[in-house]
Amino acid sequence: MSAEPIPFEVETLVLDLEPERRAVLYPVLDTVRDAMPKGYRLGVYGGILGWVVPLETYPDTYNKQPLAYVSLAAQKNYNSLYLMALYSFPEKDAAFRAEWAATGRTLNMGKSCVRFKTLADLDLDLVARVIAKVSVEEFIANYERVKSSA
Repeated sequence: MSAEPIPFEVETLVLDLEPERRAVLYPVLDTVRDAMPKGYRLGVYGGILGWVVPLETYPDTYNKQPLAYVSLAAQKNYNSLYLMALYSFPEKDAAFRAEWAATGRTLNMGKSCVRFKTLADLDLDLVARVIAKVSVEEFIANYERVKSSA
């Protein structure tokens, strides 16, 4: 796991939010950052903060952009935590949903996007465990498998 410092552009993006929004996002940001396997890079991509596989590590993407692993965004009426490994690993998605159901919390989720308004809406321990499970190498291998079958 890596707990690298928060880059300036990420800090600026979060500091531009209202204090009550920052109070929700910072603990999520810290949880994700602390659980992140080595090799992913934190930055701002398309106006959203996220952890990606850097192009220096894997340049062969379909859109010439880094592969997004986890992203965090403050939307107008809620926050979004994008867990791309759940989108691309159906078995991990099913396990995540089953573990979430066991918490008793309502899961507001699309294909990879967990929507939340408050910290109480999230199980940060579960989020950390899911994030920590996928190495850069495994994420790339799965991307290549999915890309070749498309």
